[in-house]
Parts: sequence; structure tokens; C-alpha cells
Amino acid sequence: MLDLTYEMPKPKTIAGAKHDWELVIGMEVHAQVSSNAKLFSGASTQFGAEPNSNVAFVDAAMPGMLPVINEYCVEQAVRTGLGLKADINLKSAFDRKNYFYPDLPQGYQISQLYQPIVGEGEVLVEMGDGTARMVRIERIHMEQDAGKSIHDMDPNMSFVDLNRTGVCLMEIVSRPDIRGPEEAAAYIAKLRQIMRYLGTCDGNMQNGNLRADVNVSICLPGAYEKYQETQDFSHLGTRCEIKNMNSMRFIQQAIEVEARRQIAIVEGGGKVEQETRLYDPDKGETRSMRSKEEAHDYRYFPDPDLLPLEIEQAWVDDIAASLPELPDDKKARFIEAFGLTDYDASVLTAEVESAAYFEEVAQGRNGKLAANWVINELFGRLKKEDHDITESPVSPAQLGGIIDLISSDAISGKIAKDLFEIVYTEGGDPAQIVEERGMKQVTDTGAIEAALDEIIAANPAQVEKAKVNPKLAGWFVGQVMKATGGKANPKAVNELVSKKLAV
Repeated sequence: MLDLTYEMPKPKTIAGAKHDWELVIGMEVHAQVSSNAKLFSGASTQFGAEPNSNVAFVDAAMPGMLPVINEYCVEQAVRTGLGLKADINLKSAFDRKNYFYPDLPQGYQISQLYQPIVGEGEVLVEMGDGTARMVRIERIHMEQDAGKSIHDMDPNMSFVDLNRTGVCLMEIVSRPDIRGPEEAAAYIAKLRQIMRYLGTCDGNMQNGNLRADVNVSICLPGAYEKYQETQDFSHLGTRCEIKNMNSMRFIQQAIEVEARRQIAIVEGGGKVEQETRLYDPDKGETRSMRSKEEAHDYRYFPDPDLLPLEIEQAWVDDIAASLPELPDDKKARFIEAFGLTDYDASVLTAEVESAAYFEEVAQGRNGKLAANWVINELFGRLKKEDHDITESPVSPAQLGGIIDLISSDAISGKIAKDLFEIVYTEGGDPAQIVEERGMKQVTDTGAIEAALDEIIAANPAQVEKAKVNPKLAGWFVGQVMKATGGKANPKAVNELVSKKLAV
């Protein structure tokens, strides 16, 4: 458990016509397990393959085909649970969840209702204003994904692509601890970050590898605190589920829209009906999809083709021992080891690749200086060109070489930016570039003093003004830098100007 020093964020309040209302949000996040094969077959999980090319007989529900569990998918679920500080259930079981979709060949989904593989855990969600909330995880269970129905290829027919059918999903179910749209997005971002560090889900929302069902309800101020004390859901309003959200921006928008819809209903004397809804970002509204099903509507029963899943504690311990350093721990270490601010450490650890890049640059160097160059110069340039750190044309060794030249006073900060541009666009060894192109900083105080003396002699009126107003001494610094082609050591120039003008 982390030692929290953060202030608890205030719940999002929305003003209605009659009352102020608070939001209560719970989320069911579906994360596709990073695995080359599906949960119960050896079919490929490759994204973008030709329709219906990644389909085994068991995925297509051919008669007599029986599921065989993929041990690696189980390991990935356990790894995720450990990363979320959750209880690992050594015995779990699979159930059949019965419902009809055209892209669900079996007519049921193999899932885990009664005995999930992972129990209660927690996620620390940090907000940008220095506040944080601990969101409780109720459970994580494994289940099969369905296929995909395609409706825009023919005006008269729909098509079905079964490539995703049988792909292993982890459904991460939270408690209703989230209190606003921004927190909901931050929660998804934190889950994604942790799973990417663990290597259990790539978090690609665009491909549908990470998507969320968002349960939204409203309550009067104080009602949530009563729920926390009693764990009695009757203190909270009726929830509606917004299905299949795969954009953090749309999640925030949908929560806001749905909350206002519910407020208008309740304040108008109506009753919110529990149902599943879809969010239409073009119209900025949620619309009814179907009435919300309960567990009994799906007629769950134990899957007769799969024995209960029993795992050994020693196996779980081995997985735990192999876990990488997780984001919160890495952030704390960066702050301690490199003297970074909380903000800089958060930026650098946001992605596992960024953290690894920075650490290689900072090793044996000034951590704050390294962070400044990675965040401001490199990240800024990559963002401008819509690239990520894995596409950086500047290697950690090259950027580290630039920082070494700055630290040794071989080049100034201004020259370093010119050098960075050369390395970014042309490549090459920074030290060699500086040597070959004559970019070394002038540190010879005699040469700098000679240049300054010439400027002072040529500008007696400016000298008198600077003696009256010391702020004007900066003009002489600029002239020296200009005379030396920007290569003079700025510190030496400032010291000489102060000495010569006695300012």
C-alpha cells in the first residue's frame, strides 16, 4: 500500500434546477490479453488479418470441438492481478454466459461469474492537481471476446468477422469509487499504464484492445458517504451502463451527458430506468440500447467442458518475483535518485519506453538536466511530428553525448540546441560534430575580454547608461555573444561584463 500524501479530490458536482448532484461511477474495463494465441484455441490473435482467417474449429463452434485452456493467458491474468495488488484465487472456474449475438458462434460466452481468478485489488489514481483517489478493484475474470459484425459494406447485408472470437479478455471490475469524468479517464489511463508496464495488455484503444463499460448514477451530496459507511447501494441512484467506450475523451463526454440526462429525469419527477445505453459523440447524447440484464438473465451455469482451474501458490510466487518495477515505484525512485519534480517524474514514467529511454540518458549524469532535455527538447519535437519515443531518431547515447558536452562546458545551451537539431535530422556522434564544425564554446577569458574591450571602447554612451541602470549590462553580454558567434561561455561573459562596468 502506498503512503499517500495527496489530498482526496472533491467529487464532481453538477447543478440541477432544484439540487446540486454528485456523480458515482463504476467501470468494467475489458483488456485484451497480450498473447499470440486465443484463450481456448491455438488460433492467432494478430490484428488486421484477413476476415475469418484467424479462426480455429473451436472458435467457430464446430460440432465436437472442445476448448483447451491457454496457460499463458492464465499467467497474464495472474500477473495483472499481482500488479494491481489484488488477491489471486488459487481455485477458479469457468461458466457459460448464454446470450445471442450473430458474431458469437457458440450462442454463449465462456466467462467466470462465481469464481473469478482474481479477487479484490486497488488502483491509485493521481489527478493533475496533486490529489489522488484509491479506486478499489472488485474482481478480474477471464472471458472470451466475441466477433465483429460489419454493417457498412453492403446496403442489404451484414457481415461477420470471427477473428476476435475467442480472444482472451480480462474484465477488470471496479467498485463505484470514481466521482467524476476526469477521474474516470485518469483511472483508465492508470490501468493502461500498469498493464503496459506488466506486458499483459498493449492498451491500444483504437484497435479495441482496451475498452470500457461505464456505469453512471447520480446522488445528492452526502449519499455516497452513507454508502461508504454501510455498503448499501440503496443510498445511490439507479445506474445506467454506457457500453463499449474506447476513447478517454468520449468517456468523459458520455459521463457528463448521461449525468445531465438522469438529473433532468429525476428533477422532472421521473424515474431512471436501469438499462444499457450507447453514446453518440456526433449528437452528444446517450441512447437506449437494451434493458440492463442481471446475472439470472444470462442463465449462467458451470461450463461442463472445463474442469475448475487450480493453480499452485509456488507458481504465483514465481510470477510475482518476475514482475517489473511498476509505475508508482519507478516514479518514486526517479524523484529520489535523480532529484526530479513530481510532475517531471510523472511525465517520464507515463510510458514504459519513455522511462527506459530517460534512465539510459540520465545514468551517471545530472538527472534534472537529462529530464529537461528529454521532456522539453525531445518529447516536444516528437509530439510536434506526431511520433512517440520508439520512433525517436535520437538515441539515448546521442542525447547523453549532448548533455556531456554541456556539462563539460564544451558547448553552451544555445549551441546545444543547434547541435540537437543536427543530430535529430542528420544523425551522427555529437562530440565529433562539434569538433568538425567548430561549435566548441569559447572559454578563453582573454579572447572574451578582448572582444568586450572593443565593444566598450566603441560604445562609451552605452557604458554610462549601464552604470546608471545595471539592467542595461545585458546589452554588452548580447554584443559579446554576437561577436563570438554565440560561442562565448555565457557565465564568463556575464562575470567580465560585471567586472568591467562595475555593476
